[in-house]
Amino acid sequence: MTGSLVRGALLVAGTTSDAGKSVLTAGLCRWLARQGVKVAPFKAQNMSLNSAVTVDGAEIGRAQAVQAAAAGIAPEAAMNPVLLKPGSDSTSQVVLLGKPYANVTAMSYREHKAALLEVALDCLADLRSRFDVVICEGAGSPAEINLRATDIANMGLARAASLPVIVVGDINPGGVFAGLFGTLALLSREDQALVCGFVVNKFRGDPALLAPGLDMLRGLTGRPTLGVIPWTEGLELDVEDSLGLSAPVAPLPAVGRDVLRVSVIRLPRLSNWTDIDALRTEPGVLVRFATTPEELADADLVIVPGTRQTVADLAWLRDRGLDAALLRREGPVLGICGGFQMLGRSITDGVESGVGEVRGLGLLPVRTVFGTEKVLSRPVGSWRGQFVDTAYEIHHGLITATAGEAFLDGVRVGTVSGTVWHGALESDGFRRTYLSEVAGLVGRDWEPGTVAFEDVRQARLDLLGDAVANYLDTDAVLRLLADGAPAGLPFVPPGAPT
Repeated sequence: MTGSLVRGALLVAGTTSDAGKSVLTAGLCRWLARQGVKVAPFKAQNMSLNSAVTVDGAEIGRAQAVQAAAAGIAPEAAMNPVLLKPGSDSTSQVVLLGKPYANVTAMSYREHKAALLEVALDCLADLRSRFDVVICEGAGSPAEINLRATDIANMGLARAASLPVIVVGDINPGGVFAGLFGTLALLSREDQALVCGFVVNKFRGDPALLAPGLDMLRGLTGRPTLGVIPWTEGLELDVEDSLGLSAPVAPLPAVGRDVLRVSVIRLPRLSNWTDIDALRTEPGVLVRFATTPEELADADLVIVPGTRQTVADLAWLRDRGLDAALLRREGPVLGICGGFQMLGRSITDGVESGVGEVRGLGLLPVRTVFGTEKVLSRPVGSWRGQFVDTAYEIHHGLITATAGEAFLDGVRVGTVSGTVWHGALESDGFRRTYLSEVAGLVGRDWEPGTVAFEDVRQARLDLLGDAVANYLDTDAVLRLLADGAPAGLPFVPPGAPT
């Protein structure tokens, strides 16, 4: 059953955040698209500070934009109708259909859930009317029993849309059998009737050692494991959860004699950290996240990245002594969006923090005033003759420069540069020209590579498609898409608490 014969939808749930839902969804989209299936991704509700902007100016989760790329289609707001962007431990901005909708607390958000579920179901129905298959991604875990009554992303969506469900678990930290069994056993009888099988993710070792456990899991639950995906370097891409940020990744072999060392300040409310992904595709570039002044000392380039709370993270930066490290630094510094705002002389914020005017670091001659309307756009431009067409803007802060040399949409003074544009480093010519200048300024014998970042991304998506084709029971997946959850799946006690 391939090509236009395939129609349907399913939900990929997970035992935890960062279990592999996003990558499995992308892999399924890629595999189906290769079969000639017109497929689209969908996530009813996403909580992430890593977002993307569509061509028509809608903000959605970054994972859904990458999943759309895996499917070979343009991302759109319907693929992620509800996006939650945390501003603190207790508040979030709700982005509805790509535009700011409300600022809520964890408790007040519950009041919006019924209406948001209707929006999500309308978007899912719209996608299903235009595509052969829709692969839906859950959020967190479907067994969050304290949230089930108002759930719109996991079993709440599955029940409302009659979606068969696959549950994926990450074996790497241990406890995958308990996670898979426990997830099922904490669901109600009606929810369990839609859970059709399991996928084990990130397995290392001999599959023969795992097989007895999978057989026992099937005996306990009456559900098969549809695949075991091995640990494979390169399967993680454009992660949307900061849990996916890892220790330093070994750089690709250098072309020149030297390695360029890049330290990215890991702000507490760091957003759009995929801005630095393209740097890792260049040979001889070591990217590290830093939280102390000492971690900046030997860096050839320091990046102050984007943030959901510019003023709060500026205060954190000062508390850690990172402000002094930046002020005494002589080497290159790059500020992106919120990081650019911090490098300026002042920030007037009556929108995110409401604190009014605060003093910036004063490294760039700019002033930022936060506006009530969020700027969402896909700008283009150039620098040093290098065209940039991969950028996007997501910000409330409006920046006015009083001096300095033009740098994309922003400014630079000496070795300090700032831009509001996310994603600019994905433009190959700009990235290589900028890094070459950094290398020259710090006296490094470094040379750029020749592989396009988009080619790297597509190769990673192909790896995901290969993983699905090689390690999943794709015939079983096609049956779920065509027929839905099979009747008679056994109930596993105790079920959801009453």
